[in-house]
Amino acid sequence: MALRFDGITIDPERDVARLGTALEQVRESMADGRWWTLAQLSRRCGTSECSASARIRDLRKLRNGGRTVESKRIAAGLWAYRLHPDGAPQ
Repeated sequence: MALRFDGITIDPERDVARLGTALEQVRESMADGRWWTLAQLSRRCGTSECSASARIRDLRKLRNGGRTVESKRIAAGLWAYRLHPDGAPQ
């Protein structure tokens, strides 16, 4: 399956490999079923928090596997995310 990323600032020749690597790192990290904050994912994957958040959104997209990503509020403005324990598509 060829990866596709959205956005007016995406240059496929420049960005697809980098974003694909980040997507795989986020997916592999979240495959453990634990709850992850964006800060934790960012540190683990070597990305910014914004990029980790965008990769979570990408995981949910049907064209990138349609994974179920759960979220829960930890505190004011702080959320945690986990890949559904069976990793199943939505």
